[in-house]
Amino acid sequence: MQAQTQSRKLQLNSSMARWSQLPKDLLLLIAQRLNTHFDLLCLRSVCSSWHACVPSRPHPLPSRFPILPTNGTSWGLYLSRRTILCLGLPESHCQPTIGSWLIKVEEDVPDMAHLVNPLSTFQFKHLPPNFPKTFDFSRFRVSELGQEYVLQYMNHRPSGEADVGSLHKGKVAFSSTSNGEDFVMLTIHVSGKLAMFRHGNKRLKTIDDMPSCDDLIFFNGEFYAVDNTGRTVVVAIGSPPVLSLIADSVIGGNKKSLVESNGELLMVDTYFDQGIHGIMNRAVRFKVFKLDQIGHMWVEVENLGDRILFLGEKSTFSALASEFCGCEGNCIYYTNSFFFPNDQEDDAYTGIGIFNLENGNLGPLSSFPDYSKVIWPPPAWVYIDNIGDI
Repeated sequence: MQAQTQSRKLQLNSSMARWSQLPKDLLLLIAQRLNTHFDLLCLRSVCSSWHACVPSRPHPLPSRFPILPTNGTSWGLYLSRRTILCLGLPESHCQPTIGSWLIKVEEDVPDMAHLVNPLSTFQFKHLPPNFPKTFDFSRFRVSELGQEYVLQYMNHRPSGEADVGSLHKGKVAFSSTSNGEDFVMLTIHVSGKLAMFRHGNKRLKTIDDMPSCDDLIFFNGEFYAVDNTGRTVVVAIGSPPVLSLIADSVIGGNKKSLVESNGELLMVDTYFDQGIHGIMNRAVRFKVFKLDQIGHMWVEVENLGDRILFLGEKSTFSALASEFCGCEGNCIYYTNSFFFPNDQEDDAYTGIGIFNLENGNLGPLSSFPDYSKVIWPPPAWVYIDNIGDI
């Protein structure tokens, strides 16, 4: 038995030696075909030679967007990418009473990351004192739920120029070729119109065929956009861009959001109440629809099963409820300014609500402890050096 064990070890060591000697060109080809940043992270962590050969970002983001406001003043913008992750214990250490943790990681500076609230743009400012200074993702079970793109100003704008510089709002949808040399970015212009920026352009170009856009998404290799009536189009990138109707309007709520869930495109219709001075600021209910591409229509979904939908400020995504201890599916996490008390925007739960699609119950996330711990605080196993001790 001992001889057999030693033989297996020799075979493994020999195999690892051969893998470490793969040609660099072949490794780079493999890296270019990986779908997510954290697939790349796993590839680089196999051995020291692979870590040295494979760059951390084979698909670099555009470093600068020279977008020009109407008065001729040039504002430099860069594209920030944030990755939304479900972080859990390895399969060998999973326990029914220990759930996963939802995080969003921002990596604007190589080899340096910031934790950002998964549903907002705020960095967590008050990390626990014993929170790890460095994070080894290879120790955990990591699944990527989505990516979020945000346009950031490279320099502070002069005071009084906010209206001139703010050419975009809301979400950004982005697509690039495998080598990163060509890219297309869609966003929502401050006027509410769709706007596009493509490699080689000198300025953001608005698309007049869709005068009022509520949301957009890059789904299954295509750009989708929806207006506040639910009218949905596919945007074919060309000169000029071509918009093709994919679903007619849906009579109902006040704001439409697009989200991918389990390979399907969903639309969430949010209903607001009418507050003081006619301002709609509090979500009171939601409806969910699934895109029927053959029938060119939105079909209402009454039950999400084990899925949870997340409607963030700059991105939408979905996850399995069974990943999180104490959570049930068929619910929606959402952001809402109504839940901002005294402008305390750095609190982990501030501005986040939850809605149960089955019974219609909703309220601030802080009122639902089992659901709030999906976001905060970090689970105890994050601090443990040796996961085998759990």
